[in-house]
Amino acid sequence: MKQGTIFNIQRYSLHDGPGIRTIIFLKGCPLKCAWCSNPESQPLRKQVVFKPDLCIGCGKCFSSCPTGERGREPFTICDIACGKCVNICPTEALEMIGEKVSVEQVMREVEKDRSFYRKSGGGMTLSGGEPLMQGEFALELIRAAKKSGIDTAIETTGYAKWEAAEEIFGEVDHILYDLKHMDDGLHKKYTGVSNRLILENLKKVAAKRSDALITRIPIIGMVNADEQNMKRSAEFLQEAGVREVHLLPYHKYGEGKYHKLYRDYELQAITPEDAQIDSIIELMREYGISAKKSG
Repeated sequence: MKQGTIFNIQRYSLHDGPGIRTIIFLKGCPLKCAWCSNPESQPLRKQVVFKPDLCIGCGKCFSSCPTGERGREPFTICDIACGKCVNICPTEALEMIGEKVSVEQVMREVEKDRSFYRKSGGGMTLSGGEPLMQGEFALELIRAAKKSGIDTAIETTGYAKWEAAEEIFGEVDHILYDLKHMDDGLHKKYTGVSNRLILENLKKVAAKRSDALITRIPIIGMVNADEQNMKRSAEFLQEAGVREVHLLPYHKYGEGKYHKLYRDYELQAITPEDAQIDSIIELMREYGISAKKSG
């Protein structure tokens, strides 16, 4: 069966689709969102991360590195990710992010919580990263889960060629589709890509699978939470035929991950007040769209 690269499997989630769910985090994302809470998900390849607080300076990682002196460079530039340094580290100061797995391996984990899915209406959610970057693997996972009678969902940026995404969107039970900014220039500034493909695909999904679609908007002060962008979002969603929106308040939960990856968390943003979220919910409802705050 098809293999893919994942970086985590999270059980007992309550926020990524209906009921109790198991989240499969796939590696690789074409966007580089400034607020990304899973920056380790962005490269498709496996990578080594360093936790300096645990390092005792023994040097075993350097001596084990097959690249020789290159082993003394920051671990995040490693392009072989063989894992020798990770395995030899006595204090677990190094960690491998990402592993190759088969559909069967993933399904064995997913099957463990079948009783919870049955009682709560839950199931399996594919997240990331962007699952559409590993489209064949994602589709096989969805089909395996559905064959086993398990509900399926996908969290997506929508940034993929329609030909690569249509089959997945047609078969998955729930589509959690992100809308980050209506202004193309600002979308490029904060995510690294244009929003045109995302908006085109969202209109197609809404036309074909409105019953399965929930559009999710991260609400980020000083980035996209202004009245003009929210109104443009509501107008677009109404015209596209989107019925339901979930608002995701900005947080900095992933900030610590950037340090392990030798990256700075540069975004200057504000977590929105509840009153602002409430006003956006009311705006969406004025356009005939069901809206609520979500985790």
